[in-house]
Amino acid sequence: MKRQLTKADILPLDEYEHVRGEKRRAIIAAKINRRLAVGPYATFYFENYDTMWLQVHEMLRIEKGGDEQLKDELQAYNPLIPNGHELVATVMFEIEDPARRATVLATLGGIENRMELRFAGGTIGGQAERDLDYTSTEGKASSVQFVHFPFTPAQIKAFREPRAEVTVAITHPAYGHMAIMPQPMKLALAADFN
Repeated sequence: MKRQLTKADILPLDEYEHVRGEKRRAIIAAKINRRLAVGPYATFYFENYDTMWLQVHEMLRIEKGGDEQLKDELQAYNPLIPNGHELVATVMFEIEDPARRATVLATLGGIENRMELRFAGGTIGGQAERDLDYTSTEGKASSVQFVHFPFTPAQIKAFREPRAEVTVAITHPAYGHMAIMPQPMKLALAADFN
C-alpha cells in the first residue's frame, strides 16, 4: 500500500475529469467502511491513500492553482495517510445550524486530546496532527480535527483478531460518547497497517 502522494500520482485536470465520476464512486463506496458516528455530532472518517488521492484531486479541480497549489496540498494531506503503524482520522463535528455549532464548539476546547481507541483490554490515545491549533485561546474547538492513533506491533496484532471488539471513544467532559466499530470497518482499517 502506498504511504505518500507525489506529483507523479496526480493526474492532469483534463485526465482527472475523464475518470472523476468512476473514481469518486469507487472511493465513496469504500469510505462507507471508514466512517463512524460517535455521539450526536462527531463523525470519524478514517483516511488512507485513496481518500487523500481523491481529496487532493478535488482541491486542485476546485481551485485550479496548478503546481504551486499542488505543493501545498501534498504538504497538507500526506500526513493524513497512515504510515503503516497507525490509523488516522479526520474527526468532524457536524452541526448544521451555525448558532448551535458555535455554542457546542465553545464547550469542547481540548477535545483533540480526548479521543481514543479501546480494544483487547487496552487504550490507544489519539494524537492531534502537529502544527495545527484545534482549540482557540477562547477555548472553542475547531469543527475539524485530524487525529493519529499510533499502534505497536502487538496492538496491530490484537486489532486484527477477528473477535476483538474495538470501541471509538471521546472522553471530553462536555462530550462523552463512544461507538463500537463494525466488523466490516475493522477489516477495512486493518489494511492500513503494514
